[in-house]
Amino acid sequence: MQLLTGGKISQVARIDFADGGSVVVKTGEESHDLSIEAYMLEILRERSALPTPGVIHAAPDLLLLEYIAGADEFNRASMRHLGRLLARCHQARGSAYGLERDTLIGPLHQPNPPTQSWIEFFRENRLLYMTGLARGSGELPPELEARLLAFAEVLDKYLIEPEYPALIHGDIWRTNIILRGDRVAGIIDPALYYAHYEMELAYMMLFDGFGEDVFAAYREIKAIDKEFVEVRQHIYNLYPLLAHLIIFGDKYIKPLDMSLARFGF
Repeated sequence: MQLLTGGKISQVARIDFADGGSVVVKTGEESHDLSIEAYMLEILRERSALPTPGVIHAAPDLLLLEYIAGADEFNRASMRHLGRLLARCHQARGSAYGLERDTLIGPLHQPNPPTQSWIEFFRENRLLYMTGLARGSGELPPELEARLLAFAEVLDKYLIEPEYPALIHGDIWRTNIILRGDRVAGIIDPALYYAHYEMELAYMMLFDGFGEDVFAAYREIKAIDKEFVEVRQHIYNLYPLLAHLIIFGDKYIKPLDMSLARFGF
């Protein structure tokens, strides 16, 4: 058995068998239902071209997954492959924003009530919901909460309704991508739902973890609007910044403050 990197909420190990086969074993805390992760992986496998590990067994406290061998060192070709995969994933259309059931982002509950308006969905189930969780965690200063609540009232001024609800992975991060040579061999740990696809791109731009090659390849299939880069990405990233504040603490107060100040709040 070999321990693997599992992030903050799960113990992850690879078990190798005598016949040469391997599986990944994840065990979770009582508050983190691993069967939800299995559900999300299966949805991605059924509805998109993203390469995900097969689910062998799923229970709230135990998840067995197909082992995908690979590495995490990107080159230009693998960056471009990721961009193309994501653009094709975002072409998968839903009938509403949200999903058939709630999911998770990291250890946090993520509500997904089917909603016809993207702006309404983002306001109620992403920005206001995560603001409430941050308040309950004790990490969100009251003054910053008041600014977030005030900004939520004027989202219609800045956001747009997209053409359709797009399927997004929801937590694209370098450590969630398994590479083999110039290709993406696997993508793990989703936080999926149907959204404006810009939510995915904003998250990828948040910590500058991906180079321009990803977005150049993406643009060959789907356009990236200039106003998104200049304006909307900073709004959408309030959601992951609040999630990071809850999970990792007050070092995320400053970027939240700067993002709100950009809009005069």
